[in-house]
Amino acid sequence: MLSGEEFGSLFETFERTAFRLETVAVYTVEEEREEFERFLADGDMGPDWDDNPWVRSMTDKGKEVSRVHVLRSPLTDYLRYELAAYPGNITAGETIGIIDLSGQSVTDPPDHDFWLFDDQDVYRMHYTPEGAFIGAELLTANRLAEYQGYRDCSLAEAVPFADYWERHR
Repeated sequence: MLSGEEFGSLFETFERTAFRLETVAVYTVEEEREEFERFLADGDMGPDWDDNPWVRSMTDKGKEVSRVHVLRSPLTDYLRYELAAYPGNITAGETIGIIDLSGQSVTDPPDHDFWLFDDQDVYRMHYTPEGAFIGAELLTANRLAEYQGYRDCSLAEAVPFADYWERHR
């Protein structure tokens, strides 16, 4: 399994596309702790989130970044925080869709996160029950079509983030 730093380097080396399916209701990210606590206190993401520089670093090079977040209402505090950050990701060029399992019937998505890079490398993400990142597992090539199918189904069934946000804000 790749550690956080090793996995992070993939975002510098992919050539065309990066797709993420997100399924976890709470992520524990130490680097976000202070920002998350501020969000809980006043609901503000702050100006740093108006245009996500991490996403921008990829899209400015002509790379496509997209995700579908599978969630269930009512949202956890962490999901409210994460969704409040998505407008800045979209401004930076990321395409984001939402599947809310509490109000939508969909083809069974996997119960875990994954990233698909350049439509050829699939990394299954592993987390502790508390949402801390453990590592990213490169899946074998014989699993590629399965995960491309998950991506295609989730993109087809997702509601654009802006539409979801308008109804659930």
